[in-house]
Amino acid sequence: MKVVALAAITVPLLAAAHKPNLLPRQASPPPSAATGASSAAATGSTSSLPSVSWSLAATNPTAAPLSIITQGTLTTSATLPLTTTQPAGAKPTYLSNAPPLPDLSTVSPANYPALDKSPPTDSPEVQAWIAEVNASGITIPNIAPTVAGGCAANAQAAADQSRCWWTCGGCVRDTDITTCPDKLTWGLTHDDGPAPYTPNLLQYLAQVNLSTTFFNVGSRVISYPNTIRDAYMAGNQVAVHTWSHPQMTTLTNEEIIAELGWTRKVMRDVLGVTPLYWRPPYGDIDDRVRAIGQAMNLIPVMWTRLSPTVTFDTGDFNVAGGLDSATEVLANWQFIVGNATTINTGFIVLEHDLFIQTVEIATGYILPAALANNPPLKIQPVITCMHKDFSAAYLETNDNKTNPIPNPKEGQAIPSSGGNSSSSGGGAQAGGSGSGASQSGSDAMALDVPSSSGLFALAGSAVLGLFAAFA
Repeated sequence: MKVVALAAITVPLLAAAHKPNLLPRQASPPPSAATGASSAAATGSTSSLPSVSWSLAATNPTAAPLSIITQGTLTTSATLPLTTTQPAGAKPTYLSNAPPLPDLSTVSPANYPALDKSPPTDSPEVQAWIAEVNASGITIPNIAPTVAGGCAANAQAAADQSRCWWTCGGCVRDTDITTCPDKLTWGLTHDDGPAPYTPNLLQYLAQVNLSTTFFNVGSRVISYPNTIRDAYMAGNQVAVHTWSHPQMTTLTNEEIIAELGWTRKVMRDVLGVTPLYWRPPYGDIDDRVRAIGQAMNLIPVMWTRLSPTVTFDTGDFNVAGGLDSATEVLANWQFIVGNATTINTGFIVLEHDLFIQTVEIATGYILPAALANNPPLKIQPVITCMHKDFSAAYLETNDNKTNPIPNPKEGQAIPSSGGNSSSSGGGAQAGGSGSGASQSGSDAMALDVPSSSGLFALAGSAVLGLFAAFA
């Protein structure tokens, strides 16, 4: 059996991790949503954190007990091996025009930025991407970066509705994907991987014939390339979630380009395709960040937010850090489903595959309950719930005539060197390959499991944890 150890580290302030520092996650559901559990329902509560009652239509018979899904080490859950090690040259059967998988022996971690740190902006790669953004014809609004600390630390920016800052007020543009068009359709998403327990989630999804959208951190992609290849080949959508998971509005134009560019590049180098969709960490996006993403052919996918007090965030990320209990997450899910019945569209929920706790909650409780829900839910990756073919998810497979990309000037390749310098700050101009073989089902490149900065910070300046798998 493999055991997951939780190593204590002190981490920098990261907007209180994924625990909203401004908004309650859920308001109480309407009365009709509080009932409806079938005869297979399970109930429970815990006392280590605020006691929360919950009721689900079904649970997984092999689910880890909620009593052990807490901050710390879960010794009862083994890391499952990857189902396959995808060979170079393989193509996904569901995506007929996809290029073949690259040879991972040519992908060296030494050729990429340091893990979980914002990449430098003076590299030839970033300078080339800056030049592409400047040549895109897309105007980058002259919006100054915010400072760390959220809305309270940026009162003037928070009050400026013209910048459309999602973090402070929930402003969205037409280009933001926040729901699925069809009622009771759930756009399934998981953030922050690939990680040691992503294979457990993949195995469950395959067993119940579901696919999800994975928003991947570039630092994790280079650390677990075989895992993301397995996810992609199995029919899941893969998308961008930056290189180091920063609050994007706090970065300069150049830094934003570096975060997005390196993540797109490593995903193309590992998979052969470049994602056209992305999710900003913490949902931190404004019109400046949107425009840079658009110039880099990235369409933002958020999660559903009905009001300042009703946002479809399960809170699962916070269990590993001891900020939320597993029962609070299940109560959040119950409220989400109840609120979903009151809207005329589908919905998108924020979940994660980074930690064992998040995967156990998903596979043991939330997904079984969703599959047994009455009324039934249609559970799909975001690209599918938006009525698009999987080919529209990637630059190399997209039909630009029927599904135009934001910046057609980019063409079909991302430069890896060269480029011009540009201005810094928030001005009108944008500024800013080890062996991949799997061993005994493990998916670690030459650098193995990320170091103490790996699987990045959980929350605030607290002393929290990160995962390291060992035999």
